[in-house]
Amino acid sequence: MGNTKAGEIYISVDVETSGPIPGEYSMLSIGACVVGDISKTFYREIKPVSDKFVPEAVEVNGLSLQKLKETGTEPAVAMRDFGDWVGSVSNERRPVFVAFNATFDWMFVAYYFHKFLGRNPFGISGLDIKAYYMGKFRTSWSETVKKRLDKRVISRRKHTHNALDDAIEQAEICGKILEFGRNGALGKGKQKHG
Repeated sequence: MGNTKAGEIYISVDVETSGPIPGEYSMLSIGACVVGDISKTFYREIKPVSDKFVPEAVEVNGLSLQKLKETGTEPAVAMRDFGDWVGSVSNERRPVFVAFNATFDWMFVAYYFHKFLGRNPFGISGLDIKAYYMGKFRTSWSETVKKRLDKRVISRRKHTHNALDDAIEQAEICGKILEFGRNGALGKGKQKHG
């Protein structure tokens, strides 16, 4: 279910951060799961690399920079653990990074992998669920916000701003879009949510 080809595996990734860009701001948590098998999960809360933060960002995710300085995983350890997990679930298949608005999550994950691990197990590319939906359902970009998605692909999970919860939510959306593509179900009575 998680693969369109036997040589690929889709991994849904979500991050919570202290601000809009890596380097100046910190990735505070990372969650991931396998699209098509959401029982395979990864989650870490990470020590900040900077004291800089945007109040709205930390308010939304509820993570405390002070607490994470004490209890968070060292970034190098977190990225090594994540890289190991990606390798273990991939099992010789190519891991494909998947996110709902991948541009944001991707830049933090790629930066942290290269800075702390020296390599990115996902390579140099990722799959943006919004763009994939736009192509499959022949919509405009403005129709790719979650509240406007076709109700057949919506996850019933609440968006919590916990990185693992949100990775699972977007994995379900991606999995449903993949199934529509396989079953040739597109164009048959498109229905909007709401």
